[in-house]
Order: sequence, then C-alpha cells, then structure tokens
Amino acid sequence: MDALLAAWREAGSRYVHHGHEIFYRDAGEGRAVLCLHGFPTASWDWHRVWEPLASDFRLIAPDLLGFGFSDKPVAHDYSVLEHADIVEGLLAARGIDRVELLAHGLGDTVGQELLHRCEQRRASGEAGLRLGAILWLNGGMFPERHQPPRMQSWLAGPPGPLISRLISERAFVRGLSRLFGPETRPDAPEMRRFWALVSYRNGHHAMCRTIRYTAERRRNRERWVGSVTRSTRAMRLVSGVADPVSGGRMADRYAELVPLADVRRLTGIGHYPQLEAADAVVAAARDLFSRTDDPY
Repeated sequence: MDALLAAWREAGSRYVHHGHEIFYRDAGEGRAVLCLHGFPTASWDWHRVWEPLASDFRLIAPDLLGFGFSDKPVAHDYSVLEHADIVEGLLAARGIDRVELLAHGLGDTVGQELLHRCEQRRASGEAGLRLGAILWLNGGMFPERHQPPRMQSWLAGPPGPLISRLISERAFVRGLSRLFGPETRPDAPEMRRFWALVSYRNGHHAMCRTIRYTAERRRNRERWVGSVTRSTRAMRLVSGVADPVSGGRMADRYAELVPLADVRRLTGIGHYPQLEAADAVVAAARDLFSRTDDPY
C-alpha cells in the first residue's frame, strides 16, 4: 500500500455493524453530505473532490461492506438493503439525521433505497434519516439501460466464484481502464491503488457476491426507479457520457422519466466523473447543496 492510501486509511474511523467493521471518513463542517461509492472501488473514489468540498460541507464517506478498508466476509449475502441499513446506522451513530447525498455507481442504488425509505417515513410521519438534495453520478439507476462490462457479467454469473479467485491485477486494471474516457484514464500508480483497495483482505475473492446488486436492481426496479421519478426534492445528474456502462443512454433515460430533470452531460468523460472531471463535480455539488430550501 502506498503512502497516499495509507494516509487515507489513517485519517478514517471504524463503525461496527453486526460484528463487521465499516471504514469511513468524516471531515469538514457545515451541512452533512453522504458520499456513496460504486463497485468495485471505495471511498477513495472521492479523494479528488474531498478537500474542496470539505471546505464547505461535512463529508461522510463509508467503504461499503465488502469494499475498500471495510470487512470483506467471503461467504456473506451482500445486499443493497443491508448497505442502506449500515449507512443509516453509521449516520445515527454520528448524530446525523439529515444529509445531502452524493452518489456513484452502486452508491446510486443504495441512495435510491435510502430515498425510498425517506419518502415512506415522510408519508407516515415516522422519524428517521432525512435526505436533502441529491447529486447522482454515473450508475445503473435504470436497469434497462445498464450495460455491464464483460468481466462484471461473468462475475455475476456461474463463473463468478472461479473468476473471483483467479482474477489478476493485470486483468482488473485492463477492465477498469475501459470505463474511463479516452483522455482521462488514471495513470499506473492510481490503477495500482484501485487494485490495492479491491484486493485488501482478499476482497477480490468476494466480488462474485458483492456484485449481486445488479440482479437486485432488476427485481426492485419499481421501488428504486419510482423513488427517483416520484421525488420532488432537488436532484441533479452529472453524467460522463463516454461511459460504456451507464453514460449517455442512462442520462437520456433520466431526462425521459424524471420530471423537470436536471442533467449535466460531460463530453469525453467516462464512468468516474469525480475522478475525471473533479472540478465539474465540485461546482455541481456546491451549487446544489448550498441551497437553503428544505421540503421537510
């Protein structure tokens, strides 16, 4: 592990959920912003926007169970519902009952579940976590427009356990690099950091299980898509349209289904806008999260 990743880990804390340790970062002051990363990486995905946003907001960024520096039980039945439970528990433990949301990839799906729960609580008058404004980044929010790369399809299918055991750093880097824009691919040291996070505590052995959220998206489409299309809160999608997984097609679907859709398309940017176009993500987040209106 290089010095940058080691420093990120040393600056973090641990939260325990049902015996599993969850790594998280908590920094800054002001409105709380929950930052949820995607598959297969970790909270490190936010490092290029971290300092600029932490100057204006309090950022809370967990490594979801099975990812990054969190525990990675190999035989665990990972689920989006459990990820949402963990996030709610972490925020409650930190004394936070209202957050803005910045989400990417798998984090979009966890965010959609949190949004569904928030809307249900508001309708019933039940207490609990409230969501403010939401900034979505590239992710499979609409499963009918999601086009997983070949490696992810294999991981989610019958060969998954074998691939999880045999995947090499070289194969991982080759597959991940294809998700970035042609001019914004990370350099070799950054790619090694991604692999270090995935393989930490042999986490790659659990990838065939941590990727099960893709099937959950299809089963729960009405619940999770409906949470977005029916919501009246301030939301924005920042989309790297060069993303082969969830780029332009996903942005078009968002614009089609979400009333008064606020979509920012980034030409030449791939699956990771927060890494490839950090300034654009920071500007979009500051504008959206600095609003003072609160629909609750």
